[in-house]
Amino acid sequence: MWPVLWTALRAYAPYITFPVAFVVGAVGYNLEWFIRGDLQQPIEEKSIFEMREERKLTELIGKDCTEVLSLKDKLEFTPKAVLNKNQPDKASSS
Repeated sequence: MWPVLWTALRAYAPYITFPVAFVVGAVGYNLEWFIRGDLQQPIEEKSIFEMREERKLTELIGKDCTEVLSLKDKLEFTPKAVLNKNQPDKASSS
């Protein structure tokens, strides 16, 4: 009789253990909540992305967004071409 019972329990183990684990988990969760009491929710900190976006918005408040650098001003900050590396630079010769 015991081998038949063990074979049946082994075959139906997932159907038996899931409800037992669910009940044990629910009881443990409620017991822990009862022991700890009603705690205040933790304060959520802003993410780095949110802080950066807020900082950028505050910087834009007093700024005129229509004043932008011309394309010529931006070009002097672009990296030099690889083929012009061996030629003397204007800034270094002065």
